[in-house]
Amino acid sequence: MSLKSLALIENWPVPTAAAGVVRADGAVSGTHGPTGHRFPLASVTKPLAAYAVLVAYEEGAIELDEPAGPEGSTVRHLLAHTSGLAFDEHRATSAPGERRLYSNAGFEQLGDHVARATEIPFPEYLRQAVLEPLGMVSTSLAGSPAKDAVSTVDDLLRFAAEVQAPRLLDPRTVAAAMTVQYPGAKGVLPGYGHQNPNDWGLGFEIRNSKSPHWTGASSSPRTFGHFGQSGTFLWIDPDAGAACVALADRAFGPWAIEAWPPFTDAVLAELRG
Repeated sequence: MSLKSLALIENWPVPTAAAGVVRADGAVSGTHGPTGHRFPLASVTKPLAAYAVLVAYEEGAIELDEPAGPEGSTVRHLLAHTSGLAFDEHRATSAPGERRLYSNAGFEQLGDHVARATEIPFPEYLRQAVLEPLGMVSTSLAGSPAKDAVSTVDDLLRFAAEVQAPRLLDPRTVAAAMTVQYPGAKGVLPGYGHQNPNDWGLGFEIRNSKSPHWTGASSSPRTFGHFGQSGTFLWIDPDAGAACVALADRAFGPWAIEAWPPFTDAVLAELRG
């Protein structure tokens, strides 16, 4: 079966785009566009990095509630964007656990923390822990664990299949990653303004009742995932039993705010139909 709705990416005002959908049983429902083309992921890097951090936790190299980042902060705070670190600066602007301050610096400190604990540079740890076991041969990280991965739709569909039916992690760990950490924390969702609450799991953003949002009007509140400033997104909707990846090579902006939700609604309607 090939989803006709994926062809809507043809209407996006971007030079290149590709998309795909994978179900919870690992079956690819459809793809469209150059699914082997390597796109910069921007912040869609974060779920990959978070998954590697969770592997390090399960291996016993780190604990989720051990100190990491600014004073009083833990690995869990960093994964959930509640460490108090600023967006792109390695300085604390609030106390840990108080607000949801979306932070690239936090993920960079996570990468450094795992590298120290495992004595393996984080990009290499990500490769060994996540990319290689899943056969994500076209994905690499050279730089920040917050934003510098490059990947393909084909590879990210492998990752999205893993998250829905985990083999690398205990399903209970993945369930925690898609469960709200520090409930009630409010903050800004980049590109979409102040959200109260601004729900987040461990490295994954959780939709819940956020409005406006980059997913669809028909996306379930349990939907979780991430989007990137390079025009990329990955969402997993447990109620639909499916995940969708869309990658493009135009920076996020009004075009994406306009195009993404109806695209997602069309995909979900076709899946349910």
